[in-house]
Amino acid sequence: MPGTEKPHQDLTRWKKKPVFRTVSQICPPPRRPLTVADIRPGMENHRLGVLRDSMFQNPLIVKAELGKPRERSCSLPGIDFNYGLYIRGLDGGVPEAIGHWNVFKQQPTCPHEMKRNYIAMNRGAVKAGLVTARENLLYRELNDVRISDQDDRRQKEPPSVPPNITFGIRSRPSTPFFDLLQHRYQQLWVQEQKAAQQAIKLEKKQKVILGKLYETRSCQLRKYKPPVKLDALWHMPHFQKVGRHLDTFPTEADRQRALKAHREEYAVRQGTLRMGNYTHP
Repeated sequence: MPGTEKPHQDLTRWKKKPVFRTVSQICPPPRRPLTVADIRPGMENHRLGVLRDSMFQNPLIVKAELGKPRERSCSLPGIDFNYGLYIRGLDGGVPEAIGHWNVFKQQPTCPHEMKRNYIAMNRGAVKAGLVTARENLLYRELNDVRISDQDDRRQKEPPSVPPNITFGIRSRPSTPFFDLLQHRYQQLWVQEQKAAQQAIKLEKKQKVILGKLYETRSCQLRKYKPPVKLDALWHMPHFQKVGRHLDTFPTEADRQRALKAHREEYAVRQGTLRMGNYTHP
């Protein structure tokens, strides 16, 4: 029926078709520097006069084209150039590996000079009855004894280890639960405190208590300081017993009344002598 096939055709028409892209589209090659052949009239880098390829390799001269990234100024090798390190096979390849078995040859060790065994030579000289330095020197020239490495290896002995040694980490001692439950540590502390107090009391008893010392007459005279009488300061005669020359108060009662009022207003007046204006108007 034509009516039933129409929705299926609409779905296939609106379904997106897979787009296949090439490798050059996914990973485009790097943009190569411009050349004279790439320049056309109307481009940003179009110039009048003689054009050279070296002019488009200077980053200070090359301009970015409209809607395109800036061209690289460095020159790149040709299309056939392979980037990376090429290692040439010098070992013969697979046939050489199958047909031969290259074994690393041990390099000959250079023989080093062995040390002279003076202990053995001196022992032999003493047994031969040689005493003087000249005789010992001649004996060493005739009997040159050397210390070999093999002898040293044979003389080496394993380190002395006790037979009952246990290797590894020591286990932590068990917690004394019985001492904790019986308050053993408290009892030990109390005993230590009592012993310390008894030692202090015994030390006080053994300490010699000196009696009261009486001072003699000579000791008292030695410590006695005679009092010093302070004389009055000297004043000029014409400044002594000088009364006031100006009295603005009619009576002494008025003067005392004015001083009392001044003391009452001392806290609210300004000035060094508190005789100025009031602080709060």
